[in-house]
Amino acid sequence: MTAVLDHLAIGTSALADGWELFAGVLGGRWAYGSDSAGFWWGQLEFAAGPKIELLTPNGEPGGEFLDRFLAAHGAGPHHLNFAVCDIEAMLARIRASGIEPVGVNVADPDWKEAFLHPCSAHGIVIQVAEQGGPAPMCAPPPDLPDPGPATRLDLIEYHVGDLDGAVRLFGDLLDGRLTGADQGTAELAWPGGKRIRLVREDGLPHGGALHHIRFARATGTYTERDRDRAGLLAKRLGVTVNLAAR
Repeated sequence: MTAVLDHLAIGTSALADGWELFAGVLGGRWAYGSDSAGFWWGQLEFAAGPKIELLTPNGEPGGEFLDRFLAAHGAGPHHLNFAVCDIEAMLARIRASGIEPVGVNVADPDWKEAFLHPCSAHGIVIQVAEQGGPAPMCAPPPDLPDPGPATRLDLIEYHVGDLDGAVRLFGDLLDGRLTGADQGTAELAWPGGKRIRLVREDGLPHGGALHHIRFARATGTYTERDRDRAGLLAKRLGVTVNLAAR
């Protein structure tokens, strides 16, 4: 396996909402983060499943892509990241599939990346990246709350107009293992409890859209207050969260 689902990135101008939701309510622990050219990013990890990354502009040159995204869409899902062990081999596979990657940057030995445009990736940006050095480290943000009870990021449900094409993308190209399929749905998995469920839905304006993210507590259940807070914060962040009983 050469590609593994690593994280879902969410763009926002209000980091406090993201910290409160994904750490305070949903138990995410600080993983790492850093300033980059034009934006700041930080990642939270969970008991299982992919990480959540929050992206926010930092007012410096280089963040125009994120400014445009927030101006056009508001806060919301920005990209899915897949970690690869050999980006040159992955780029060859992508091109052989008939997709031309964009934003290819392999000059930095510590971080090589490329992107699939939403038009080629069923409505969402997909980032493939090879990390050659240690993850950038900085102290947790001062407004990051103490994490709530541990949870799993149990499932990303993504709706697509072309289910067969999406299965080829996430399965054949990005190494997801098909674990279940029914009429109009397909579920793929990667190591570490990372799962995407694809659901066919006609009439989506860009060919696909993230429907919801499902979290399940490792022990115990969510209270009504948890559900109310999660719903309000998720709405501000442009995502829908589903809080499963277990």
